[in-house]
Amino acid sequence: MTQSRPNMALIAALMAGLALPAAAQQRPEPRPGDDAPAAQAKAPQAPLTFGLAGPYLAARMATVENDFGAAARYFVQAVAHDPSDRYLQDSALVSLVSAGEIDRAVKLSDQIATEGDPTELSGLIQRAALAHGGDWQGLLDSLANKPTGAAIESDLLDGMLEAWGLLGAGRAQEALQKFEDMAKARSVAPMVNYHLALARAMVGDYEGADSLLADPATGAHLLGFTARAEILTQLDRRDEAVAMLDSLEGIEAEPQLLALRNRIADGEPVSFDVVKTAADGIAQVFLTLATALASSPEPEPLSLIYSRLAVWLSPDSAEARLMMAQLLQEREQFHLAEPEFEALRRMGQMRPIAELARIDALSRADHRDEAEKAALALTAAYPDLPQAWMALGDLLRQQEKFNKAVPAYDKALALLEDQPPEAKWFPLYARGIALERAGQFERAEQDLLAAIEIRPDQASLLNYLGYSWIDRNENLDRGLEMIQKAVELSPDDGYIQDSLAWAYFRLGRFEEAVEPMERAIGTMSQDPLVNDHLGDIYWMVGRHREAEIQWKRALSLEPTDAGDVDADRVRAKLERGLDAVLAEEKASGNQPKGSAPIAEPQASNHN
Repeated sequence: MTQSRPNMALIAALMAGLALPAAAQQRPEPRPGDDAPAAQAKAPQAPLTFGLAGPYLAARMATVENDFGAAARYFVQAVAHDPSDRYLQDSALVSLVSAGEIDRAVKLSDQIATEGDPTELSGLIQRAALAHGGDWQGLLDSLANKPTGAAIESDLLDGMLEAWGLLGAGRAQEALQKFEDMAKARSVAPMVNYHLALARAMVGDYEGADSLLADPATGAHLLGFTARAEILTQLDRRDEAVAMLDSLEGIEAEPQLLALRNRIADGEPVSFDVVKTAADGIAQVFLTLATALASSPEPEPLSLIYSRLAVWLSPDSAEARLMMAQLLQEREQFHLAEPEFEALRRMGQMRPIAELARIDALSRADHRDEAEKAALALTAAYPDLPQAWMALGDLLRQQEKFNKAVPAYDKALALLEDQPPEAKWFPLYARGIALERAGQFERAEQDLLAAIEIRPDQASLLNYLGYSWIDRNENLDRGLEMIQKAVELSPDDGYIQDSLAWAYFRLGRFEEAVEPMERAIGTMSQDPLVNDHLGDIYWMVGRHREAEIQWKRALSLEPTDAGDVDADRVRAKLERGLDAVLAEEKASGNQPKGSAPIAEPQASNHN
């Protein structure tokens, strides 16, 4: 179970209600020298000087690479050169908050305010700082004096900040009325009613809070379920709370909900602690906005800013930390994301689904060592979770640690023993690959056949076993039939076309090998092994000049042992021809190296 995705009407309402800063929108105000309307220019600006150009360009480059720390450093330097430039100010603030340097962002926001021309973002950060310090009257004054001139009631973000600020200032009735007034706008009613429910629960109105959260539009998400279960417990309706949690699909993947359910069922004390203070409420506002913006078709940079501010205001909020960690991970800022994941582990809030996504992201970014450590930690924390063992096996297999991968898949399949066959095909396939690469072909063959029995139309699976048989000179007819079926199922897969061509080559059917190998090279022109194969096939059909061209191209692509291309053998073919090389290999008893490149599954989330 994951946080429900907001509907597009809600996102549209959010975007209409927020005046996004130019830097966050990545639409900078005109730089000096741009052709901007005179109405946009508040005062003449100095040209882009040499002292400003360096840090500005470095900051823009760091921003493109999502290097928030470097971007912050250079944008702050740029602001020092031109303190009146609002784009530079906002950009510095975006970078500082994104990098987690919120104290510095607050200091810069105060400096901007002192100079008398605050930006939208600097005002937001100042209001967050007032909430962080518990200065509720200061927060309310800041909202009342907002320089845009827009009515607070028309602004979703500031309206909710005001309501929580009123609650923090001890003006509960005014706070609840504020939420109720805002909820009259149908487009944002679910979001506002969720916060109204939290506020009611904070002041002890559990019946009112429950009636709001019972509406799926308001409470059908992870935090909503958590809050309602805690509220029902305060109302001494424990059986109802347990029944609600038991009805949730996928609750087994949310350990914090399971733990809450068990505590309620066992009669243990359970308090309402989704929000404990008004600052926690404002953190929930920021988290709500971060979730909505991150779920939009084009995720907004502001989602990370909101999640950072949410964690700053409510450090114990596991949901806010998880959101922030995932946003950082999506931007491949793993050095910033890892401390947040570590904090979640220390809090006992490791989420299996989030950890699996994190492991996959680390692996795809070639951070295999970190991914392996994360997978080991997940198997230690959840030893009965088959997906954790499958993720570990995948990582070990991808690093060619085949003998170590096999026991991980063994554990996963043992845990899946009572599950439907469909749940087992992928770990059988993956273990079969690991066994085959580890030299245990008999076991590998059993696994691959078992996987094919479950998924008889899985092209890559048919291709793998079919080619393995042909490469071993076993079951030749059946192996070729499997590869031909794989081609029918996935005709545009270059790996499978290469397998078909190389199978024909191994069977001595050289003329038939030409067409599929040329198709393969059309989609895999940068693969040195495919170029080497095409050269061999051309040679065997008498197209020697074209063969030499392909072999030279294979060498130009800098083949490595990992790609199964023997560069010295390719050079020997260029010097003496393939016939001579094959004769020398036969005389020496060596088998030629040149198995087909077979696309392997990268992760255990295949359908």
